Amino acid sequence: MTEHHTGPLAGLLVADFSRILAGPYATMLLADLGAEVIKVESPGGDDTRTWMPPERDGVSTYYLGVNRNKRSIALDLKDAGDRAAAQELARRADVLIENMRPGGLARFGLDYDAVAAGNAGIVYASISGFGSGAGASMPGYDLMVQAISGLMSLTGDPDGSPYRAGISVFDVMAGLHASLGILAALHRRAATGRGQHVEVNLLSSALSGLVNHSSAYVAGGTVPFRMGNAHPSLFPYEPLPAADGELIVIAGNDGQFRKLCQVLDLPGLPEDPRFGRNQDRTANRDELRPILVERLSKRSKDDWFRDLIAAGVPCAPINTIDGGVRLATELGLDPVVDVAGVPGVRNPITFSETPAAYHLPPPGLNEHGEEIRAWLTN
Repeated sequence: MTEHHTGPLAGLLVADFSRILAGPYATMLLADLGAEVIKVESPGGDDTRTWMPPERDGVSTYYLGVNRNKRSIALDLKDAGDRAAAQELARRADVLIENMRPGGLARFGLDYDAVAAGNAGIVYASISGFGSGAGASMPGYDLMVQAISGLMSLTGDPDGSPYRAGISVFDVMAGLHASLGILAALHRRAATGRGQHVEVNLLSSALSGLVNHSSAYVAGGTVPFRMGNAHPSLFPYEPLPAADGELIVIAGNDGQFRKLCQVLDLPGLPEDPRFGRNQDRTANRDELRPILVERLSKRSKDDWFRDLIAAGVPCAPINTIDGGVRLATELGLDPVVDVAGVPGVRNPITFSETPAAYHLPPPGLNEHGEEIRAWLTN
């Protein structure tokens, strides 16, 4: 509004009626790339404002992680004046994104049909848990979708209990899919002048994101099962113990396996008919694993990591988050950005001409309400 935006999406106005994770993550990515994002919150604020610990200066780090580069206005949609302000924002916006239960905004005159009637160019993105059909009434929590989609059945020890992923992986994935859908619809609008309704749901994002596992079933009739850290189609592709701890070791093709054997001083293994081809190594993993483990046990994981990487063999230490950030820093990826004293993780996309920018810290509730209300009445 008053801020000069740069980036490939400069000039784009996004009305963000979303909350929690999938929608806010999508709109933060758009905001990093130059879009003007107005975050519409209830008077109580986004739920994630209270999701702590951990926190920074009394604010949830969960909320901070997905809400930079936005302005906040608190609107009570049951109030006629606030509802009119929300409708005016929707009328002016290029994009509206929401993740209420399907149809939940209709009673406020903010559903797609109502908004499009006054704004034919609107790209209206809806994120739900299970779609707008028979699953419309189901609440859309990532953990539910991890269970229902089959992801949890694939995660954990083969003889143990199913586990959830360590992050809300399908919320993030749905946010990415929503961003992609929005950009595709904007591209079409540039040619036709008309917007459209973009719908994303967590279950469809999950089944798409399960890639080789969902393909194993729909294309091959095979139901994948839990294998711990093992891969169903590759070996080695898992942690293996070195002298002082585990190291991820990968041979994604036969050439990488030959390089691995060179570094491990096991020159005969690639010529062994049990191990020469990937499908043979995978079928005979129980015979190959102890051979590799015995050799790896002779040196530290850091020594092996250094030599294997130098030889072009994929491998990795098993870090905690601080180690991941530290390595990214050492590699020159500059993973942390400071926005008015609030650290955050850099947008992962780089552009040669229009880089991402970080101009606003995550907003306080209704921090820009007065400014936005004044703008909406002009």
